[in-house]
Amino acid sequence: TTHYLFIVVVAVNSTLLTINAGDYIFYTDWAWTSFVVFSISQSTMLVVGAIYYMLFTGVPGTATYYATIMTIYTWVAKGAWFALGYPYDFVAVPVWIPSAMLLDLTYWATRRNKHAAILIGGTLVGLSLPMFNMINLLTIRDPLEMAFKYPRPTLPPYMTPIEPQVGKFYNSPVALGAGAGAVLSVPIAALGAKLNT
Repeated sequence: TTHYLFIVVVAVNSTLLTINAGDYIFYTDWAWTSFVVFSISQSTMLVVGAIYYMLFTGVPGTATYYATIMTIYTWVAKGAWFALGYPYDFVAVPVWIPSAMLLDLTYWATRRNKHAAILIGGTLVGLSLPMFNMINLLTIRDPLEMAFKYPRPTLPPYMTPIEPQVGKFYNSPVALGAGAGAVLSVPIAALGAKLNT
């Protein structure tokens, strides 16, 4: 019982850390305009949490379970915002599950080799998560119009959008996000695994 209770507690706390890793990742306006930062924080947090989980349980499939908990939690929050009168697209639910499945597949295919899971799995997450989330964000109706029309009540003045500039600073957000995510996920996950052993 203690074992499973620990897993649930870690899952909930990891979810809170992941979906609030910078505040902007949870809402459509900043998830779009800060896509590179979104990719770095999300791929890093997913790999660290999932690797910790997998090494604790030793069971392939744990990363997908971890990502599923975060997804459900975020959909509940999305529903809460919607119930308050905000539009359906006000909150963007990040796509964690496919990348977590790649991590699980790596762990299983390498016969539960934790170093391979960190290096290969971490790289796969860093490369795939930005791609899946860019596709996800493309389905959202005009994120900047939503940012102006429905400003968040907790948004500090210095973060208020000034003018639409999506794509102005980055030639390829998917490439930048994937590269940064892949590079940073591996050493941070390795550090997390080292601290866990």
